[in-house]
Amino acid sequence: MTTDVLQIELRKAERSRIQEVDFNHLPFGKHFSDHMFVADFIDGQWQNQMIVPFDNFTLSPALSSLHYGQSIFEGMKAFKNEAGEVMMFRPYANFERMNESAKRMCMATLTEDVFMGGLEALLRVDADWVPNTPDSSLYVRPYMFATDTYLGVAPSKTYRFCIFTCPVGAYYSNPPKLKVETDYIRSAPGGVGYAKCAGNYAGSMYPTLLAQQQGYDQLIWTDAREHKYIEESGTMNIMFMLDGKLVTPATSDSILKGVTRDSILQIARSWGVTVEERLVSIEEVINGIETGRLTEAFGAGTAVGSSPYSLIGYQGKDYMLPEFAPEDSFAVRVRNYLSDLRTGKIEDTFGWMHKV
Repeated sequence: MTTDVLQIELRKAERSRIQEVDFNHLPFGKHFSDHMFVADFIDGQWQNQMIVPFDNFTLSPALSSLHYGQSIFEGMKAFKNEAGEVMMFRPYANFERMNESAKRMCMATLTEDVFMGGLEALLRVDADWVPNTPDSSLYVRPYMFATDTYLGVAPSKTYRFCIFTCPVGAYYSNPPKLKVETDYIRSAPGGVGYAKCAGNYAGSMYPTLLAQQQGYDQLIWTDAREHKYIEESGTMNIMFMLDGKLVTPATSDSILKGVTRDSILQIARSWGVTVEERLVSIEEVINGIETGRLTEAFGAGTAVGSSPYSLIGYQGKDYMLPEFAPEDSFAVRVRNYLSDLRTGKIEDTFGWMHKV
């Protein structure tokens, strides 16, 4: 049960900025919708729920999250179906995962009425910002950060939760080129790799920059102990079509449990595709490319859906991935299926779509 929208204070923007946006050319994460939802965790409960114009926060220099990194977020998308209704894709899965991140980071957990109630109310207010142009959607960013003004290393007692949105188009214009990372790590056993916390992304930027300077777009992260087993690719989960099976690294405390990942695995099983969630070594993948047993490698994430890769660089050598006709590609087929599901072109047999 979500909160009654009347419990949320609404302060509407004096002027909408929607006319300033070209919805036929939407860069990722550049244009922000008119409003945002905010709530504060004070004295052990969530309060001050408001929808206000998108604007800057005024923050103390001593804000604990700026010093000690108690900051988590989620990535979601809203769509318009053929009837013009605003639909969310599996929002409860993001709600549950955000609370898992909060527990790991010793932060306040969210109640359903704050997360879902704030989300629904915000999307109703800014419904006109949900695009209906091809390959576009409204990206939704819920996030939370510590707000104590205290320099002791301890969990904050207060937090701010915010949701804002931005209309977006396709994330990648061309299939990315990946480099296998064998020096730096994204996460380690016992760490916070399964949590969607800000520090995970900050730590990945330097090795990613080094790879980009070498002509690659993103990294394939390997395990922290041996750099032998594949974990993620860039900011996404990674999947392979190997020997006609869909193979992906099993989730662990160092791998994020992606909502898109889980959705693709469920779809594959419903199509009769054999799915294997297990350890996947880089040597197995390279051998699969060399012998023709590996036919596809692709990333799975909210921003891209499923994104086929063009090559993998490993130990100074580039391995080109097989070319395929779109109708023969599992990654393209599942991306199109998800797109049709989210826009109401096909029946939602999984019960994943949530009407706002």
